[in-house]
Amino acid sequence: MTSVISRLPIAGLPVRFLLLMAAALAAGLAFLLLAPLMDGPAKLVLKGSGVACLALAALQLPVRGAGWLALVMALGAAGDVLLDLPGLFLAGGASFAAGHLVATIFYARHRRQTAAADRLIAAALILYGLAMPPLLTPDGLPVGFAMIYAVLLCCMAASLWLSRFPRLAALGGLLFVLSDTVLVLRMGGGVLLAPMMDSMLVWISYFGGQWLITLGVARGLLGRAAHQE
Repeated sequence: MTSVISRLPIAGLPVRFLLLMAAALAAGLAFLLLAPLMDGPAKLVLKGSGVACLALAALQLPVRGAGWLALVMALGAAGDVLLDLPGLFLAGGASFAAGHLVATIFYARHRRQTAAADRLIAAALILYGLAMPPLLTPDGLPVGFAMIYAVLLCCMAASLWLSRFPRLAALGGLLFVLSDTVLVLRMGGGVLLAPMMDSMLVWISYFGGQWLITLGVARGLLGRAAHQE
């Protein structure tokens, strides 16, 4: 039983980190279920609280690099709120873009030796970032801004794929790409599954992605710190 527990993704993580990760998950699920029934400041607070808890969780890690992860999640939490404030949609996108830039720099500092297949996957992600905006960007949203954002998003996911961090984190990056793809499709009037299901998919893949990134990067940072002792 002890050996099984030691293999769980949460094994060895600080208690305060785990409590905040649980709080983040609860907030994310609450927003998924309650958002259609809410409006105004309460909805904004609930929307931003999940990823804000992830930022606070990152600060509980007693290792170098925790501040980088906290900053990435803090910029994501700011973006969550700004996107829904009148007239601040582009500011919200800029906050997320800044987060992707910081994340790419951070993850690139933890790059591992990679096989050719991994480099091909990373290249394909970046090419997708270049191709997606012209195909999906709705009228009224500057294609240039969308292009910059999409490339930064996919660079973030590619750098996670090439990093030493566990595949949990890389899966989170891919879920983030999926979320924004469906979001842009919806903004242009497209439907992937059904309007309500697409809306749920955007939040589940986005928040689930951020949650897995935080968990995977935390495990990677702690494991590397223990190895260096």
